[in-house]
Amino acid sequence: MGHYYREEIETLDRDRLDELIDERVRSTIKYAYMHSPFYRDWFRRHRINPGDIKDHQDLKRIPITSGSDIRTNQPPNTDDFLFRSAGWIDIFTIHQTSGTSGTPKSFFLTWEDWERYAEKYARIFLSQGLVAGDRLLICTSYGMNVGANTMTLAAKDLGITIIPIGKCTFPLNLLRSYRPTCIVGSVFKLLRLARRMRSEGLEPAGSGISRLIVGGEAFADESRSYLREVWGLPVYNTYGSTEGTMCGECTALKGLHVPEDLVHMDIYDPAMRNFVRDGECGRIVLTTLIPEGAKCGTLLINYDTEDTTVVLSRERCMCGRTHMRIYSPQREAETVWIDDHPFNRVDVERGVFQRESMEYLTGEYEAFLYSDEDRSRNVLRVSMECLNPAECDRESISERFIKAFLQSKPGLYESYREGTFGIIFNFTGPGELELHRIPGRPRRLVDRR
Repeated sequence: MGHYYREEIETLDRDRLDELIDERVRSTIKYAYMHSPFYRDWFRRHRINPGDIKDHQDLKRIPITSGSDIRTNQPPNTDDFLFRSAGWIDIFTIHQTSGTSGTPKSFFLTWEDWERYAEKYARIFLSQGLVAGDRLLICTSYGMNVGANTMTLAAKDLGITIIPIGKCTFPLNLLRSYRPTCIVGSVFKLLRLARRMRSEGLEPAGSGISRLIVGGEAFADESRSYLREVWGLPVYNTYGSTEGTMCGECTALKGLHVPEDLVHMDIYDPAMRNFVRDGECGRIVLTTLIPEGAKCGTLLINYDTEDTTVVLSRERCMCGRTHMRIYSPQREAETVWIDDHPFNRVDVERGVFQRESMEYLTGEYEAFLYSDEDRSRNVLRVSMECLNPAECDRESISERFIKAFLQSKPGLYESYREGTFGIIFNFTGPGELELHRIPGRPRRLVDRR
């Protein structure tokens, strides 16, 4: 199998790839009309003739859908799941999102969906240098989400052995016994694991692990650099969701490849009226792509993921792949606005992970945004976890944070200089952050205005 999972598809020239995308757009729209109660009614209400949708540019004729549409069209709001697009006899598994941003959304997968999902991750793994015989330790949870299970299925096709631990708090004798060659987890799980290994006399760089794969949330370049330094290993980024957007970096590290023959990704302007040009930031709007004759449990057309990204290139990559590459997506739910100027959790993380500061910090942080009653002044309170609070150089850490945070935010810099925006700091010992006391995925940037 070598470097590619499906070489003839992954290396298609752009014209032929666009033809394939358009072909699958047509089969997807046809399938939606025939099998999806929601989209059949959606087309009727918006006076859309499915036969008029002939290529990916025509998708602009179809109104955007969102997570709220899914919630509105599932129990208890309706008698059935109207986004389900296959009969129960063909539904293999049922899934739902975590619900961190509202009521969980339900999704249904046929076995064919699983095969397509697994292929996406198989392509990613091969592009990151994994080979048959590798042993992959998965630190992401198994359950109603799809990530860990998808990676497990992908590994089966590649001859990769899975260690399905599902968390990073496992006994370290597991590393000594099974000698994994790769680990999948979040930046923070992998940093905590490295500290625990060193405390027990096991050096991360000498553990036999050859690469780290980070998934589940966006992260700053600074945190990746620090993680790479701590482990002495390459760190690869992936992006995925229950909706099916599995993308990943190859060894060239020039952006995340989108499997364009399996999922179509458009980038829309903030008003969600039109596409933005490559190189401009916008909202990710995805459409499931189904080959002619295939089945799909939950089909999505022009679905607003509420994530943002930038198309970096549609040219052939150094790895040989032609599928477009995007910047690491950021969640809109993790973006806040001050005086018409946005910043994201990743911007906060950039300020935390300044290299000189990491001599004193664990990397764990949380930030809360407050304002006075008339919102004339906003204050960002950043709490950072220290290795040893008594020895933490708080003044230098604060200065580095402010400089890094404001460097790419000229509008916020003006507000900071004028005194309408302030940043204050809190330093804690290990385990003392508020997020450690709250179950579930930690929210590291919270708007409390």
